[in-house]
Amino acid sequence: MPFIQQITSDFLHLLFPEHCNACGVQLVHGEKQICIRCLYDLPYTDFHLFADNPVARLFWGRMPFQGAMSLLYFRKGSKVQDLIHRIKYNGNTELGFMLGCMIGEKILLTGQKTELIIPIPLHRLKERKRGYNQSKCIADGIAKVLQLPVNTKLLTRKINTGTQTKRSRYNRFENMEYIFRISQSLSLKHKAILLVDDVITTGATLESCGHLLLANGFENLSVATVAYAE
Repeated sequence: MPFIQQITSDFLHLLFPEHCNACGVQLVHGEKQICIRCLYDLPYTDFHLFADNPVARLFWGRMPFQGAMSLLYFRKGSKVQDLIHRIKYNGNTELGFMLGCMIGEKILLTGQKTELIIPIPLHRLKERKRGYNQSKCIADGIAKVLQLPVNTKLLTRKINTGTQTKRSRYNRFENMEYIFRISQSLSLKHKAILLVDDVITTGATLESCGHLLLANGFENLSVATVAYAE
């Protein structure tokens, strides 16, 4: 970074200090979104290292897939919950992008075949109200690392559902089964697709999208999320 640009950046940082999205401490020069201490202490799952992991087990016998992973464990009242809320409800798209980059780096280590990244879509009314789709921000970060395209047209949400947090796995899947649709040419159906979401709990949303893609000729699916709710 040129000297004048560096001085300007430091001056702005002094006037408008940024704080860690996980613990709230003021970030120092070189830190972005999350302080180094929190980055070190976050509850990483390392699921990308094991084909037999808790996320993968959610889909065993339910949906053919190539790989499934989450970057972090999600627990109520935790720093990870704070991060997810800042992405999902507070408009911090840069944080979502950063965590997506971290997921992409893990996927690179697996050698997993991926050609196209699809974020789980929001209904157009909800996305218009929120101003963005948090899963798209995460997918963009993954795409930056893997140097792959993100497709937001192939899969769309046709029904605006309410919260899924208090539903059982069966009721969640029943609620999600008919709310997505394929809305683009199926010329992409031979691509290896990575489905991306923010948090996975029962896997019903990703499973519903996966079944729809499989029913329309797609054969190679993988799943990645920022967090796995235990």
